[in-house]
Amino acid sequence: MAVNSRGALRWFSPDPRAIIPLDERFHVPHGLKRILRKSPFEITVDQDFAGVIDGCARVHGETWISPEIVRSYGELFRRGFAHSVETRQKGELVGGLYGVNRGGAFFGESMFHRVTDASKVALVALVERLRVGGFRLLDTQWSTPHLAQFGTILISRPAYLELLQSALKEDCRF
Repeated sequence: MAVNSRGALRWFSPDPRAIIPLDERFHVPHGLKRILRKSPFEITVDQDFAGVIDGCARVHGETWISPEIVRSYGELFRRGFAHSVETRQKGELVGGLYGVNRGGAFFGESMFHRVTDASKVALVALVERLRVGGFRLLDTQWSTPHLAQFGTILISRPAYLELLQSALKEDCRF
């Protein structure tokens, strides 16, 4: 991630590492379940990667999503490794998330919303997609209050590396 306004890139590997379990431990908050039943959002996938990463960069301002990060992830998207889940209302992009897929692992990078609950709906759609695809790992790197409500757990580096090694052996398609 970029660590300053000049775009210097650094590698971060937190210990412990946060993941969202893809099993029954994944938790959809009660209020969000009501919103999902009403379905005020349309979900698309890989339709506006550039719009999603731009939305994330605007939310995070002058932090880690530098122009070099945007270019790099754009290239990963063009090569089929990075993906986006978009949340729309009346066709307009109002939220979403993006990340990288390798084997049976998805590495969530960032999310944003312009409308309340839009990023949460994108996350639920992502988890459903990963479950259907047989994925084993949803890596969020860190736990935040926003992600904690979905059941993030912290695991040690050795446990993470074991799970990662197993997930990378899978042949999952996003």
